[in-house]
Amino acid sequence: MSKKEENRAFTCVHCGKEVLPLTNGSYRNHCPHCLYSLHMDNKPGDRASSCGGLMKPIGIVYHSKKGYQIQHKCEKCKFERTNKIACNTIMPDDFEQVIKLCSS
Repeated sequence: MSKKEENRAFTCVHCGKEVLPLTNGSYRNHCPHCLYSLHMDNKPGDRASSCGGLMKPIGIVYHSKKGYQIQHKCEKCKFERTNKIACNTIMPDDFEQVIKLCSS
């Protein structure tokens, strides 16, 4: 699957809000409103996971090269992954939701 095919609008399965694609050369892998994601990858971008469970945002971690990232945990199989926070985009991640994760 090409990056252009992956970078498309979607409706969040968790909160039902419409999510626009990123325009900065990257692609969105979580909802900017509720920060939930779907377990679609075994390795970032491969879309090879058959799980399909909701990835709940459970915390914030800092990576020296990637910056602040949302830590997600699959509610179905318990798989964990981190994803970069979207800041400088048309539809950035909801700052209040990010702050809530920092204090949990």
